[in-house]
Amino acid sequence: MPELPEVEVSRLGVSPFLVGNTITQVIVRERRMRWPIPEDVSLVEGQEVVSVRRRAKYLLIDTDKGSLILHLGMSGKLRVIDAATPVVKHDHVDIILNTGKCLRFNDPRRFGAVLFQAPDVHLPLLENLGPEPLTDDFDDERLFALSRHRKGPVKNFIMDNAIVVGVGNIYANEALFLAGIDPRRAAGNISAQRYKILTTTIKQVLAKAIEQGGTTLKDFAQTDGKPGYFAQHLAVYGRKGEPCDVCGKPIQNKIIGQRNTFFCVQCQR
Repeated sequence: MPELPEVEVSRLGVSPFLVGNTITQVIVRERRMRWPIPEDVSLVEGQEVVSVRRRAKYLLIDTDKGSLILHLGMSGKLRVIDAATPVVKHDHVDIILNTGKCLRFNDPRRFGAVLFQAPDVHLPLLENLGPEPLTDDFDDERLFALSRHRKGPVKNFIMDNAIVVGVGNIYANEALFLAGIDPRRAAGNISAQRYKILTTTIKQVLAKAIEQGGTTLKDFAQTDGKPGYFAQHLAVYGRKGEPCDVCGKPIQNKIIGQRNTFFCVQCQR
């Protein structure tokens, strides 16, 4: 599933083609997505795109009449193409622009979403979310305070969207490795100093992934069709049995919270 850096790369990729231009038509070929695509998405037709934002893993295409909310799901791809480009299998939604371009949403598994949010209305799925990890609102003091008395694994703790949004499985593994923290440790048993280090590494890992274009996953490609480049630099994720780059011990693998977890028993305590 695309994680926060991949979604941010998509935002950066599509924004120059959308902002300041007018949506002339929204074509929906398949409404049966993660949630049924509402008829209200057509309300943005004739509206200028004033901004393209990201909240957690959701993209918000803002107009004065409301916002389209897009989620890539497990296999969704966004491409900016000529509107006349022939449709292929799984091209479910087109957002046509006055420039003759089109933002096309392709999603083989249909776990993605296209929703509509009217002005001053907040959809439940966007409520009760924690701070964005790359903002000042996400800091070590808050993270430490929220961790007290929590007995669950620290990896699950930092992947909780009520704590901080967008720290998905890949980057949780990587940040914990760089912070030297065993992902199996209880969140409440980690010191304030170590949370300070962890907060910094989360920010660094996500920022680096965005800079390098997102991680290449099974179904993800950037808006220009090129894959991301961060996967080749992963320190632990997906490297079960391979030697740790720091100490040489084999990378271990364990299921935590129904997610594959990779760590080094020597480097992470």
